[in-house]
Amino acid sequence: MTPAGILLALALSGPAVTVGSGDIEFLDAECRRLLQGCRRTARDGTVVFTPDGQGHYGALWTRDFAYMVEGAGDLLSLGAIEAAIRYLLAGQREDGTAPDRVQVDGVPVYSAGPAGRPLGAPPTDNSQFLVKLVWSHWKLSENPQLAREALPKLRRAMDAVPRRDGLVWIDPKVARSPYGFTDPVGKSGFELFSSLLYWEACKNLAEMCGSLGMAACRDDFQRRARRIERGLGVLWSERKGAFLAASKDCRQVDVWGNAYAIYAGLPLGEHRARVLDFLEKNYESYVWRGQIRHLLRDEYWQRLLTKVAPDTYQNGGYWGTASGWVAYALAMRRHDLASRLLRELLDDYRRGGVCEWVHGDTRRLRDYVVSAANPRAALRKLRSERRLEVR
Repeated sequence: MTPAGILLALALSGPAVTVGSGDIEFLDAECRRLLQGCRRTARDGTVVFTPDGQGHYGALWTRDFAYMVEGAGDLLSLGAIEAAIRYLLAGQREDGTAPDRVQVDGVPVYSAGPAGRPLGAPPTDNSQFLVKLVWSHWKLSENPQLAREALPKLRRAMDAVPRRDGLVWIDPKVARSPYGFTDPVGKSGFELFSSLLYWEACKNLAEMCGSLGMAACRDDFQRRARRIERGLGVLWSERKGAFLAASKDCRQVDVWGNAYAIYAGLPLGEHRARVLDFLEKNYESYVWRGQIRHLLRDEYWQRLLTKVAPDTYQNGGYWGTASGWVAYALAMRRHDLASRLLRELLDDYRRGGVCEWVHGDTRRLRDYVVSAANPRAALRKLRSERRLEVR
């Protein structure tokens, strides 16, 4: 074994995050229930999976479905996953823009917000999530056929994402939603989370292209990923010891983005230890009952595309969407803190249901699928790396 391999083996054999076997069973059962409850039949007969089981979001959202498949695709049939992916691919615009969602009547919607009142230009993340869906299906099915067919569309989708110097870029003069779980937030300049997703999508595309014998395509996306690795420092705050959400509007520390950078495995160099320090030191300022605020406590987004009251929704609510990423990042240093987060999260779900977001006594939109699917994905990742102990 190489010295690097020995160090990795030692790291993976250290103290583990602990959860109860009943917690695993509960989360699996909730994912099954939520996936069944969010099913709708589109006009053409395709079964689509809406973000929640209450009928609030009545369409197939690209990013939500990508998270569902990533975290709980093993609980769905491969045929259902493929059909829903093809439903989204059929909604791609001629210029390559991936749909934000496709309604049950088959009509694609490209921008965030109500179909008749869009929040500006299309969000900067749907292309990346379309790639994640096809890649996840390929990994689950071990069949490259869908990837082979979808690849031209995926390449056009990635080219449609606005970028500058390799990173995802939002023109300050253009109203545009950023990463969709902050879609009413008016970030501008270089945008962190969508850039992280772009890096991840490039890695996935390079792998798919390589497996299909497409060396030029593989090399192209490897180069794009390396540009992001080199350029991400433009979003670093030395004073905060963490990455900012954006470089112009909303130059604020993005808790979710910093955790996701660790979770996704970006090579952060010397910044990695600082990010882990930040997440550990500020734990009490962004976690409530195991759910995660986008910003630190008492901070609110500096610019919004539409009114969102403080301490509600994406402007101060606590979300289960990011809980798994944070738990994973904390597990690199503080397995006890990661264990506490997961225990408190699942206890809250048992008591109050799996909601989209919570704050104090406010609980919004029960049966929100990603709040269960994303933590499940993180638990599976921890287990695969031998960082999880089930008791």
